[in-house]
Formats: sequence, structure tokens, C-alpha cells
Amino acid sequence: MIRTAFVTATVMGALLAAGSAHAQLNVEQIVSQKVQPILPKGGGGGVAVAVRMNSNTQFFNYGMADNAQNRPVTADSIFNLGSVGKVFATTLLAQGVKQGELSLNDPVAKYVTELQRGGDIRRITLGQLASHTSGLPDVPGQYEHWHRGKYTWPDFVRFLNSWKADPKHDPGKQYLYSDTAMVLLRIALQRRFNTPFAALMHQRLTGPLGMTSTALPLPRDLLGRAVQGYGSTGRPIGRPGMEGGTFQWRGSGQIYSSSRDMATFLVANLGELSDHRPIENAMALAQQPVFTVGPRFKLGLAWQNVSAGNFTIIDKNGGLPNTSTYIGFAPQRKLGIVILVNRGKQHATGIGRQIIHALAQDQSEPSSEGEPNPDNE
Repeated sequence: MIRTAFVTATVMGALLAAGSAHAQLNVEQIVSQKVQPILPKGGGGGVAVAVRMNSNTQFFNYGMADNAQNRPVTADSIFNLGSVGKVFATTLLAQGVKQGELSLNDPVAKYVTELQRGGDIRRITLGQLASHTSGLPDVPGQYEHWHRGKYTWPDFVRFLNSWKADPKHDPGKQYLYSDTAMVLLRIALQRRFNTPFAALMHQRLTGPLGMTSTALPLPRDLLGRAVQGYGSTGRPIGRPGMEGGTFQWRGSGQIYSSSRDMATFLVANLGELSDHRPIENAMALAQQPVFTVGPRFKLGLAWQNVSAGNFTIIDKNGGLPNTSTYIGFAPQRKLGIVILVNRGKQHATGIGRQIIHALAQDQSEPSSEGEPNPDNE
């Protein structure tokens, strides 16, 4: 196992430097202990961790980005984010709401005009798409059992216009995790701003934040830093930077990023980037609960709001056959974590929550609420 740790800290005098070193040691010990279950015991794979605490960001890296190339994981290794990428779309939506450019109550058919010929799809709002309360299935094939292969854009429009709500799939009435809804949200944002989603994300979010290693799809100049993905047993799956999934049109695939970039995204979500207040205000709106699933589980715009005792974590997770990802934070404590694993079916969510509780020195049992396997892999 190869492990490196990178620490960003501001040192003010010898006493503070010593205190910072002590804090670093504690954080490193906690992270190293908690990530053991997802460190590869054989085969390929590695883990990149970013921790934000006490206004400092620390990076801890374990294992291999690519076994065949003998390339270790670093803070600049680029991973497939899986469903963690959904919070980019919902942040852009919240930004548009804050700026008066659209509303959470707008019907999606207002912007995706092909859907004005449909039925129940016309009842669904942007806010319902963003909070997994639209009633749409996770993937269209769960509704159209007869369909074979990926969905092209005409296939997708046909499905949406033919979709019918029922008591278990009623817009605004229940929580049903839906990749379909989030892909449709991207299209609605594209149409509203007359800009491809990837360009919109760069113009309004990742560009201003300086997230130069975050992209959809991954461009050629970043492919050299992309990790090889591995299955749960360590077998290589696909190629670095590969776009997979149900949908087959440009901009419908997964977002890629590094732990360094995602640490910036985390810091902004904690409200600690004073020169980016409009973006932080949008992020704060996206985090706010809009639907209550249970007493200790509420939904924001893609974000999960989970409570254990008096301790609350806001988080999002993702997983595909060759990637497992997590971003979570305790807003009251101004601390959070990013975990990126280039191996599928790893328990990044549970481990992330354990680390947050340990860093906060909170004794309550971490919540098991929320979506354990958001990409159904």
C-alpha cells in the first residue's frame, strides 16, 4: 500500500505550528483507521481523502490510481464522481433561483418544450427533479421493460411523454431516487440558459471556483491523471475517463474531478470562501431541506440531511461498478470530508460519516439513513 499525506495549513508562530502538527496527527490517525475497510487488500484500487477542519484542508492518499502503470493516488488524481456529480446540477439550479432566473416551482416542460405534448410529465417541477420527488423511475428501463440498449434523446423524450404517474410514483408525494430526473434537470438548465450543461457548469461554478480538474466529459489534457476504475474484487473495469450509463448523448454522462477540486467545492459549501458569496448563497439554498422523508432524514436539492442525536450531516454519495464516492460535512462544526475510491461497491458513505463524527468528537452513532447505493450498483 502506498500512502501520502499532504497538509495545507497556516502557521503562526512556533506554538501554533506545534498545535497544528498535533491536530494533523490526530486527523491522520482517524482517517487511516477508518478507511482501512475500503483499502485494497488485493487487486487494484486506491482512495483519495480530503478533510476540512479548523479552516485547514488536509489530503490523505492511499493505494494506486493505476496498478498497471504503477501510478499512485494523489490529490490530483481524477475520479468518476458517480452520483456525487448531481450536486453540481442542483447548485446551478439554486443559483438560478437566487438570481431570479427561474423557480423551483417551474414545470420542467416550460423549458424542455418537447414535453408539452406529454401527459403527467407536465406536472413535474424543477424542484421535484432536484429533490428526488418527481415520481420518475431511477432509470427509464424500470418503466419501459421492453426497451433494449441505451436511451438516445428521442428515446428519452418518448419515454417521458408516455410516462404515467400512479400512487407510488406521484410528483411531490414521495422520495424516489431518480437518475432520470437529474439527467432531465441538466437538459432543463441547458435550455433555460441556452448553453450546454458542461459549459454552463464551467462558466457559473467550476471556473469561478478555480476547479480546473473537474469536467464533463473528461478532456484529452486531463486523461493522463484519470484513475483506472476497478470492480469490488480489484478487476479493472473500463478505461480511465470512460463515460458510462443509461443515456447516450453528449453531456449525459458522469462528471470527473479530483480530491483537490472537490475540497474546494466542500470549502465553498461550508461558506468559507468569502470572495464567492453568490455561489455560497446558492449552495446554502441547495442544502436546505425541501422534503421530509423521516424524523432524521430530509432531502435538499440532491443533498441528504441526516441526523444522529443532535448532530446533523449534509452529504451526497455515489457509486458505480468501478467507483465509490462521498462528500459530507457538519455545517455547525465547519468540518467535512471528501472520499474518492476507484473501486466499486465500497462503503464510502458509512466511513465518511464515521470520520465526521470522530473529528467532531460526537459520540452518537452515525446515521445509516439515506441512499446506501445511489447508482444501484
